[in-house]
Amino acid sequence: MTKYTFYILLTVLLTVYGQIVIKWKMLNVGKLPDDIITKVLFLFMNIFNPWIASAFIGAFVSAILWMYAMTKVDLSYAYPFMSLSFVFVLFLSHYFFKETITIYKIYGMLLIVAGVIISARA
Repeated sequence: MTKYTFYILLTVLLTVYGQIVIKWKMLNVGKLPDDIITKVLFLFMNIFNPWIASAFIGAFVSAILWMYAMTKVDLSYAYPFMSLSFVFVLFLSHYFFKETITIYKIYGMLLIVAGVIISARA
């Protein structure tokens, strides 16, 4: 691993943060309306929720960190790390939202982790 892996992993963590926060807050606001105008207004109004806004800020910071990492490491090295977001989301969605972890999800996660390890050493 390079010293720039920190920036890549921070990118992953901020991405995961955004996914978890948006899921959490959208569960709290209720069902998406049926008609298109109300849908757009519903989603637009939720952008101003401080938590959801923090997820967007996290995504922006994540993009900046990714840009920095791309000046220092090969994309073919860095990009496999992005798949770690699946691993973090799997466990965090189970912890926070009581989503089911199946044996197939575990197998998939193990394949992802193995792929990142192999890719990082190549």
